[in-house]
Amino acid sequence: MNDRTTMERKSERELVIARTINGPARLVFEAWTTPELFKRWWVPKSIGISMLSCELDVRTGGHYRLVYGHGDMEPMAFFGRYLEVVPPSRLVWTNEEAGGGAPITTVTFEDLGGKTRLVMHELYPSKEALDACLASGEKSCVEETFGQLEEVLALPAKAPLQAH
Repeated sequence: MNDRTTMERKSERELVIARTINGPARLVFEAWTTPELFKRWWVPKSIGISMLSCELDVRTGGHYRLVYGHGDMEPMAFFGRYLEVVPPSRLVWTNEEAGGGAPITTVTFEDLGGKTRLVMHELYPSKEALDACLASGEKSCVEETFGQLEEVLALPAKAPLQAH
């Protein structure tokens, strides 16, 4: 896996993941907020699950719903709402599928002149919830998805992402 992705536990409940992504902040932000693009990179290919649907109403107060599936398994839905949307520099959302016990995620996009410093901060409801996340292999999944994001950003100019 790529060592460019860093993961640091900041407290019992906080996890910070960072990586410098090849691509300007406006395009990286677009890849996080456009359903057709988001579906192309968000799920790690190695786990064999596909995103069946992706609804993103990316505005403060808007909602998202992602449905995943694989073979005969029952589809799984992940959903929440956007607490803050500041294009192209910041997204904050809730993860509500677990009731009141899910993290709040903040992602910042710092433009570095053709590259973007991406920092994802997750605040978990408890130490145990963060421990469970870390035990699940979070770092390798994030490394893979961020690599897939860079692949989408590197597509030829005719791709929808580059047309804007």
